[in-house]
Amino acid sequence: MEEKWLIGVDLGGTTVKLAFVNQYGEIIYKWEIPTDKSNQGHNIPTDIAKSIDEQLEKCGEIKAKIMGIGIGAPGPVKETNGSVDVAVNLGWNKFPLKDLLEVETGLPVFVDNDANIAAIGEMWKGAGEGAKDLLCVTLGTGVGGGIIAHGDIVRGVNGAAGEIGHITSVPEGGAPCNCGKTGCLETVASATGIVRLAKEKIAENGNTTMQRFYEDGTLTSKEVFDCAREGDEVAKAVIEEVAFHLGLALANTANGLNPEKIVLGGGVSRAGDILLQAIKDRFNQFAFPRVAKGAEITIATLGNDAGVIGGAWLVKTKLPQHV
Repeated sequence: MEEKWLIGVDLGGTTVKLAFVNQYGEIIYKWEIPTDKSNQGHNIPTDIAKSIDEQLEKCGEIKAKIMGIGIGAPGPVKETNGSVDVAVNLGWNKFPLKDLLEVETGLPVFVDNDANIAAIGEMWKGAGEGAKDLLCVTLGTGVGGGIIAHGDIVRGVNGAAGEIGHITSVPEGGAPCNCGKTGCLETVASATGIVRLAKEKIAENGNTTMQRFYEDGTLTSKEVFDCAREGDEVAKAVIEEVAFHLGLALANTANGLNPEKIVLGGGVSRAGDILLQAIKDRFNQFAFPRVAKGAEITIATLGNDAGVIGGAWLVKTKLPQHV
């Protein structure tokens, strides 16, 4: 019997990542298309469908080769009907993504939050492989999270579980967050938050190698980490502050989950040991000792492929229930 493929889709604000994936989680072919945010994002399902047809033709395959589509979308997803409650960056409000994409493609479609499918991808084929209790945190422009318990994603009563980036990390005097609160973890542990902290410390103490990046407007989180590796004390103070908040938030979350692995992904995680070790130290300080003993904190390994692999897993595990 000919092996069928799964399609994983990771829908972002700038690009849509797509991949044909076999049933062992191996990517056969992957590609990207621009995210068309015009017309309040209503063109996106049609664009995805057209792109899939084009790539199937290039591969010399037909639609019957495909079992279904698993897609991760930004924002809370209603599990019962696959609609996206709100995705501000795309202009969506109660957008019926599953229904529209099924009509356009003629294939079964399964929808989840983008951070959730990244966590699933890491559980299946990445740094979390073999772990059924897993906490995945993506440190990028914002801070996303996915929680897996007993091998299943935790979604909560209205799809908002795993919003680790919006744990209140600075109870008083914290910076405003895009969610409308102040002092969220995202305001200090994201790439944006790290740069903000660095700028504050540069203003307090100009005796730092970060000053030149600050003055010419090129200061990024990467420069902060690079300066810290070179021994810059102000940059190291920024990293210590970030690690304090991340370690505390991860410890408090882990105390409720008792995970086997905590996987850190996203661009900020590529800072490596200079950040990872500091996070581990703070995590061990704040976590319940038995929880700390059971949890391994590690860096994600799938990079940008986590979402499409997680999307494929949705099809693999959910389709039999709908046949």
